[in-house]
Amino acid sequence: MSKSTLILYKSKTGFTKRYANIIAKETGGTAMGCKDGTPKLLASFDRILFGSRMHAGRIDGLSKARNLFQKNGIKLSALFVTGAMPNTETEAIEEMWKNNLTSEELTSLPHFYMQSGLCYEKMNFIDKTMMRVFSFMMKQKKHKTPEEILFSEILARSYDISSEEYVQPLLRYLTEDSSVKEHQKM
Repeated sequence: MSKSTLILYKSKTGFTKRYANIIAKETGGTAMGCKDGTPKLLASFDRILFGSRMHAGRIDGLSKARNLFQKNGIKLSALFVTGAMPNTETEAIEEMWKNNLTSEELTSLPHFYMQSGLCYEKMNFIDKTMMRVFSFMMKQKKHKTPEEILFSEILARSYDISSEEYVQPLLRYLTEDSSVKEHQKM
């Protein structure tokens, strides 16, 4: 894999940073927080991945990252998003992609979801309050489905369902992409 891979990430509670570091270790790349990614520095990498969390239905920081890349003529190689939702919620994940990516990005930008968890201890007051209120509302709802019952229990406390296995699809893509580019050079 390319030694010139940058994994640019935005992380609030540490899950996205953890995944970025795993990707960097596996690719020989560099993991870096968004605040440190200057246009000149970004331009020095062959391949850039962007990772962030799912927050209130939006990919946190994607709009700013998209503007930075477009303004400086930088092509994003792949996107990864972390969230508290289990990977098995495929319909909800597909809906999240549709709500956050342009139609062009949906077809041309490789994107990957990696389940992570909730960490109330590292959330700011507003996020923590929103999650607690949402959890309370779910508990108060009458005639809950089994999924809603489970979801309300899950939201009540911090948890970590992240795993290195959720990085594997992205790593496979990067390996295949590198192989194709090497073959094209010949």
